Amino acid sequence: MLHRIWLGFFVLAFFSALYQWWVLGDWEVFQRLVSALFDMARLSVELAIGLIGLMSLWLGVVAIGERSGLIEKLARALSPLFTRLMPEVPAGHPAISSMTLNLSANVLGLDNAATPLGIKAMQDLQTLNPRADTASNAQILFLVLNTSSVTLFPMAILLYRAQMGAPDPAAVFIPILIATSCSTLAGLLVTAWVQRIRLWDTVVLAYLLSAMVLLVSLLLYFATLSAEALQQQSSLISNLLIFSLVILFLGVAHRRGVNVYEAFVDGAKQGFSTAIDIIPFLLAMLVAIGVFRASGALDILLTGVREIVALGAWDARWVDSLPTALMKPLSGSGARAMMVDTMNTFGVDSFQARLSAILQGSTETTFYVLAVYFGAVGLRHSRHALACGLFADFAGIVAAIVVAYWYFG
Repeated sequence: MLHRIWLGFFVLAFFSALYQWWVLGDWEVFQRLVSALFDMARLSVELAIGLIGLMSLWLGVVAIGERSGLIEKLARALSPLFTRLMPEVPAGHPAISSMTLNLSANVLGLDNAATPLGIKAMQDLQTLNPRADTASNAQILFLVLNTSSVTLFPMAILLYRAQMGAPDPAAVFIPILIATSCSTLAGLLVTAWVQRIRLWDTVVLAYLLSAMVLLVSLLLYFATLSAEALQQQSSLISNLLIFSLVILFLGVAHRRGVNVYEAFVDGAKQGFSTAIDIIPFLLAMLVAIGVFRASGALDILLTGVREIVALGAWDARWVDSLPTALMKPLSGSGARAMMVDTMNTFGVDSFQARLSAILQGSTETTFYVLAVYFGAVGLRHSRHALACGLFADFAGIVAAIVVAYWYFG
């Protein structure tokens, strides 16, 4: 399925460019397409090189945690849940702790930490995969949860709103949390339905209800804070937790006689090779996205949506924020640029700008995560991973629009 979508980006881009040239008289459209090819090729290498340091750092930290025994304890604590959601993963397997660390980093909004931890989890799951080039059920469920995971601290979005002059940058905080929770729930439900996972199991319900109670408690607490206090405390908590984790790993490992320096170096050595292995997969996805955007196909799509909305005499303000929603599964930086452009065009506290911010925080970059995570372990057949991930994205987009009209409409 993924290869058809990848090919479709190029075919649609080509015919869109022909339309721009023949009908609209845009003589520079093919120049933009070729420039997009070169720009995206360069960007894929830059991203991979940028990942080398982060990959090495976090794989080194994880290696210390593994030798300290703490990750094993964490895995045992979560084994009852993951062994029911992912029956092919044995209790206590290293993949369970890797997935837990990755999802925790996503919850805290620590994107730089989440990526290398997610790749490590995918590599651990690959050791259980009977078909080396085809995604297993466990890898698919992990990817879907990753692309739709709840983010408690969307600091980057709040920072952009503050920079653009919003008097209350955190006004979108609760709507984002609601939308991203809907995305995660939808992703879990649709993947469980496809894979025939029993969610009504007593153990699964206990874990999910506990997580829901914690989430609601945090939501109620953050709702009492001012915008400034929210930004300060969320930033403090995120960074304090991640550095405390590093210190905990170091302290316990040292106490148990582990040579923490050697353990770190051994783990970090994997970072370079992993980041380099990602480049071909990342390159393929980014060039397809680049030409699709440069061809004007996205603009044609938005024009069609506006005309359909106009026929029904519906409120069309949400269409102005749609570029952020459509770009988010394809490119995080592209969606961020769309969000900033919407803020600049309509005003940072306009309905369109607030909805764009909620859309930006409601889902993850599905195509990017799929290319990076599956590419890191050489998976070429994604099975239902992309469809389930996009379904979660769609649920997040719909929830974002609904909650935006609820809060700001």
